[in-house]
Amino acid sequence: MPVSPTPLPTPSVREALDHAAATTPTTPGCSSGLTSPPWDEDAFAPGSSLGYGPGASMDDVAPVGMPRQQTLPEDLRDADEDELQDRIVAARRALGDRVVLLGHFYQRDEVVRHADYVGDSFQLARAATAHPDAEAMVFCGVHFMAETADLLSGSEQAVVLPHLGAGCSMADMADVDSVADCWEQLEALYGTEADDQGRQPVVPVTYMNSSAALKAFVGERGGIVCTSSNASAVLEWAFERGRRVLFFPDQHLGRNTAKAMGVPLERMPTWAPGRPLGGNTAEQLEQARVILWHGFCSVHRRFTVDQIERARAEHPGVHVMVHPECPMPVVDAADSSGSTDAIVKTVQAAPAGSTFAIGTEINLVQRLAAQHPEHTIFCLDPVICPCSTMYRVHPAYLAWVLEELVAGRVANRITVPGEQAEHARTALRRMLAVAPSPARGTATGQADR
Repeated sequence: MPVSPTPLPTPSVREALDHAAATTPTTPGCSSGLTSPPWDEDAFAPGSSLGYGPGASMDDVAPVGMPRQQTLPEDLRDADEDELQDRIVAARRALGDRVVLLGHFYQRDEVVRHADYVGDSFQLARAATAHPDAEAMVFCGVHFMAETADLLSGSEQAVVLPHLGAGCSMADMADVDSVADCWEQLEALYGTEADDQGRQPVVPVTYMNSSAALKAFVGERGGIVCTSSNASAVLEWAFERGRRVLFFPDQHLGRNTAKAMGVPLERMPTWAPGRPLGGNTAEQLEQARVILWHGFCSVHRRFTVDQIERARAEHPGVHVMVHPECPMPVVDAADSSGSTDAIVKTVQAAPAGSTFAIGTEINLVQRLAAQHPEHTIFCLDPVICPCSTMYRVHPAYLAWVLEELVAGRVANRITVPGEQAEHARTALRRMLAVAPSPARGTATGQADR
């Protein structure tokens, strides 16, 4: 692999991995498994692991009971790329306007090319609401995104996730039982009475990248959902209603946002689940303004200050732009930070000849490089390491769920139970009422990842 970040030869990460395998003596990408079909990791495959699959989350511990994908029919597993593309096109033609296909920015190029809408999870969920007559939404993303689409779409509309194993390791780092235990400890410490200004002791805030169960948890307790573009506005909303904020699951987004708002680092303790008081003293928690859950995105944790310094040395004048899920030293060393939508808009608005080193998921970076040949665009991380779970949505799974719909069968439907759904919608409605704040050095975007 190259020792410094350079543009890859193709917008397709899979093709780039194949190119690397053919031209370098070392393992292409961060895992040799990236060049294997994802059905090798499915539920009933001999020797399959109970993990997130190859890629950035391959070392993260998956929860017990994580949804598993059934094995694909043999004809789809044996189909080559051209046949799969033809079958997807044929199924889409047969379904017509009955189905809307939503593709996340981080999806592989071979899948996202078929999407009616491409964007971040919240943009795509809102796109689903624009088609009340569609029978189904096929969400090419991960589980929590499909849940949000189900919350915001019509009750008769089916939301389909092509691969049930496409979860999110960050979202899984904050399960509802662990958060409820944290909440009970905080209530025991702070009490539950409002102060003389009507502020609660603590207000829960969950990032969009969380389960519907957690969105319901905060909705029921006066809390709110945030995205990476409106996180500062949401924290302002929460501070008006509470003396402190419990922020989960991503510690880095919470820390970067609160720091930019002037909250001192010493007043942002990290909560380690499973430890008394999250590993903090009562005094630390009493003085806290933002309590940060010990969660992170494995994609964005790969970016480092050393990578930024190397990019600046090899590309004088480069604009370094990173996602706010990156660790604080990386965000501080970058020229700008912003959500995926903000990154896209910054590239679109730049004068021809600009050079960008971007710290976010490789599929989006490579797509931007292909769409904007007038710029030089490359990923900060020289190692090809896509989001493990996004990468599981292979064209074969998309062809399968579409062909099932053609046959009158709904495969992999994602639904949120009734009472949970209502509380989760409450948290989402509060978020919708909060205007996003400008991201540092970038355009504003209604985005989450």
